[in-house]
Amino acid sequence: MLLDAQRSFLAVIDIQERLLPVMADPRQVLWGAAVLMRAANRLGLPMIVTEQYPKGLGPTQADLKTFIPEGALFTKMHFASTGEEGFLDRVKAFGRPQAVLTGIESHICVTQTALGLKAAGYDVFVVLDAVSSRQTASIEVARQRLMRNGIDIVTVEMVLFEWLGDAGNEAFKELSALIK
Repeated sequence: MLLDAQRSFLAVIDIQERLLPVMADPRQVLWGAAVLMRAANRLGLPMIVTEQYPKGLGPTQADLKTFIPEGALFTKMHFASTGEEGFLDRVKAFGRPQAVLTGIESHICVTQTALGLKAAGYDVFVVLDAVSSRQTASIEVARQRLMRNGIDIVTVEMVLFEWLGDAGNEAFKELSALIK
């Protein structure tokens, strides 16, 4: 199944100041999330940005704050965003069946949120080069588990070009420049 910008929303999971630096590849996650957030904003996709216990883990990483739309932040205590009161109501209000996930940690909050969204009836896509965990083995185990559960594993470029659809899209030149 192809991603469609008119049917997708972006979920940015817990890319927070005190958590990001201890990830296996923090720069890759930051780059991937920034590209996806910029593309979502440019193409008019709704977005939800979660923060796991910000009092302890800090706010969303500063480099990403400029890409967060008004009202998109969602504070949580559950590892699965879908377990937090109000999360599913918020994403249901988007009226879009495709969930694209970026964030940390791959094997905890990203996986649990992806599985929860799948159980709620969404088509879920986890962006492999825009997620991470402290240990690379955890990233691989999460990838395998997600695939076994029918969740698509994609890359930033796959998402970007599927959202664009074709080179004639008015945002093509601007957004394709983000990956060069």
